[in-house]
Amino acid sequence: MSETFIQKRPSWFSYKMSSRLDRPIIAAIVLTKNEEHDLPDCLRSLQGFASEIYVVDSGSTDQTVQIAKQFGATVLTHSFESHSQQFNWALDNITTDADWILRIDADERLHPNLTHELLRVIPNLPVDVTGLVVPLRIRFLGRDMRFGDTYPVWLQRVWRNGFGRCEERWMDERIVLSSGRTLRVRGDLIHEIPKNLTEWIAKHNWYATRECADILSPEPVVSLEGAAGARRRMKQSVYLRLPPFFRAFAYWLYRYFLKLGFLDGKAGLIYHFLQGFWYRFLVDAKLYEHYKEQQRLAANQGERTV
Repeated sequence: MSETFIQKRPSWFSYKMSSRLDRPIIAAIVLTKNEEHDLPDCLRSLQGFASEIYVVDSGSTDQTVQIAKQFGATVLTHSFESHSQQFNWALDNITTDADWILRIDADERLHPNLTHELLRVIPNLPVDVTGLVVPLRIRFLGRDMRFGDTYPVWLQRVWRNGFGRCEERWMDERIVLSSGRTLRVRGDLIHEIPKNLTEWIAKHNWYATRECADILSPEPVVSLEGAAGARRRMKQSVYLRLPPFFRAFAYWLYRYFLKLGFLDGKAGLIYHFLQGFWYRFLVDAKLYEHYKEQQRLAANQGERTV
């Protein structure tokens, strides 16, 4: 499946006419657990775009479910195992006749420019276009990240109902289309992080454990198309073949200096260091811990068999 750009038209009048006369039916799916801080802005950004909103909650103890209902969302409850399994469960259990599906996280927002562009292009797409790829913009501590290879990150987030499933991975799971081709749409999907640095660090500690599970898994890595595929191939064929720990440092140097991450200011310094070095170093440390434990178990087994 190939990716093609859709160029944005400047005509505001043509957008208003097309959106009124031929608005597509779009169902948005949001996975949640204790997202009372982020969920309101996410759902607010969907107003006027998503015809249906499904919030799949995995046991929130705060006001997440009440907030979702206040915005008119349909709430389903299901125990969480992984993002991919939870999302595929949602696809299998929502009751919708929507033409298109949108995947959006609670800490993400549709920027109005992306909403307008999606509503303009979707009604006119040829039938062989089954997915739309949108650019993710990271907003860290209130500042938009523009450098350090962080923008744009092209993600498959909108697809024709029945044509997309989430690949089975613990981390960095993507939507895979069963057939058809994709188009790139201009605009911004805003990833608003963090609630606070304590929460962000705790979450990334959890992410690191799950990423280790993917790296250690004997299952073959799914090949993706487009920018997501290029990033994954680079990680598999280059990054993971570099020496552990050194590769985290090399990746940070690449992002912060070669890709001009230092131009993102103080917020960028924090983000590129924590996400580009600390997180990747933590993954290597957890892998090291795993291999040391395997060596210890093998040594103990050898002693018992002597």
